[in-house]
Amino acid sequence: MALNAQSPLPLYHQLAGLLRSRIREGEYPTGARIPSEPELARAYGIGRPTVRQATDVLVRERLLERRRGSGTYVVEPPERVDLFSLAGTLASFERSGVPVRTAIVQRARRLRVPDDPEHPLAGRDAWALVRLSRARGKPVLLEHLWFDAERFEGLDRLSLAGRSLSQLAHDHYHLSAERADQNFRVTEAQADHAALLEIAPATPILLVKRSVHFRQAPDAVFAELRCRTDQLVFAQTLYQDGDPGPEASHA
Repeated sequence: MALNAQSPLPLYHQLAGLLRSRIREGEYPTGARIPSEPELARAYGIGRPTVRQATDVLVRERLLERRRGSGTYVVEPPERVDLFSLAGTLASFERSGVPVRTAIVQRARRLRVPDDPEHPLAGRDAWALVRLSRARGKPVLLEHLWFDAERFEGLDRLSLAGRSLSQLAHDHYHLSAERADQNFRVTEAQADHAALLEIAPATPILLVKRSVHFRQAPDAVFAELRCRTDQLVFAQTLYQDGDPGPEASHA
């Protein structure tokens, strides 16, 4: 397939897409060496810098790796966790087949949430807690969670370690999530977050801010999820007409 020089999509993006498709279709299986930069440049009539840009994209996606003096090879794709569905964090890991251990880093404590335009519980009392999830021994997800104190009375007296908080909301408070609003950004890890995630301060991480809405209690739960994307691929499955599916997401 030829590249389209008239397309608004840069040539390196087009080539990255072609290589990505061939990897996923098995033309370049795991462990295979892809054609060299000069070979790809000749095949597609482009310069080697453009080829390098294309393979850089796939290296960042962890589909390829460069081996000095040997070439560029297809690698085993990283494990994928569909974390952003309403079934809950622990259920998402379990569904993805990724074993995870979750521990409470900071136990639930009642506090007044400070002013923050992005925090739906700002100015209200909430139970706040922090938990950390490890996959294959490495920390992959740090969650800061706030629960409306009025709706979740006595949360501090419940055992929360290794427990699905979505199931807890259903069983103890008779609340079932209807939907969640989320926004995504890449941010630099602050020192305290970096220490828990075992990465260097200022390392780029994925930050997800999520508000969970219940029929009887809109905005009753708010979460900030800090994800190590160097260990797992965090994904979201989308459905037709914007429907997040039958298991769409909360903490």
